[in-house]
Amino acid sequence: MELATAFISTTDYLEGEKMSPIRHEYLGGQIFAMSGGSEEHNRIGGNIYASLLTHLRGSGCKTFIADMKVKIAIAENSSDIFYYPDVMVTCNPQDIEKYYKNFPCLIVQVLSPSTQDLDRREKRLNYQSLASLQEYVLVSQTEMKVEIYRSSETGYWSRESLGKEDFLELNSVGLTLTIADIYDEVL
Repeated sequence: MELATAFISTTDYLEGEKMSPIRHEYLGGQIFAMSGGSEEHNRIGGNIYASLLTHLRGSGCKTFIADMKVKIAIAENSSDIFYYPDVMVTCNPQDIEKYYKNFPCLIVQVLSPSTQDLDRREKRLNYQSLASLQEYVLVSQTEMKVEIYRSSETGYWSRESLGKEDFLELNSVGLTLTIADIYDEVL
C-alpha cells in the first residue's frame, strides 16, 4: 500500500506560517513542525544575537533570531527550501522580503540532541548552496564547543573546531567573540 504525500505550494506554506502558532520548515513541498528549544538553547542563541545586534547597529546589516526564515532556491521549476536559523545576519540591501531572507552572510545553529545530525548534514549542505553565505556556525549546548564552516573565494568550505579557551572570529561581520561570552550564564 502506498501512502499519499500531500505537497504544499510555497505560497500556501508562507501564508500558513503567518497564522500558525507552530513554526514549520519547508522542504520541496513538504512541511515539518519544529519543536521548542531548551533554556540553554535559548540563552546561547540570545547571547550570540545580542553581541551581533550591538556590534552591527548602524551598519546596514540586519540580525535576526529564531523567527525569521531563510529561503534556499533550489532549481527552476522546483520547490524551494525554508529553514528557521537560530541566528542569522544579512547585509545585502536587496534582502527586503518581510517574512524570509534570501542573502544571509552568517547563519548560526545551536545544536539540539534531536536535530544536530540534520544541522550538520542536510542543513549545512543546503545552506552552503547560498552564494551569499560566508560562515555557518554550529554551537553545542552541552559543552563549550563551536564549529565554524567558512567559505573561501574559490567556493571551498573549511571547518574549524573551537573550545573553551578559543575565540570565535566572525569574518563575515567583523566580530570576535570569546567562547565564554557565548556560554555566559549557561555552562
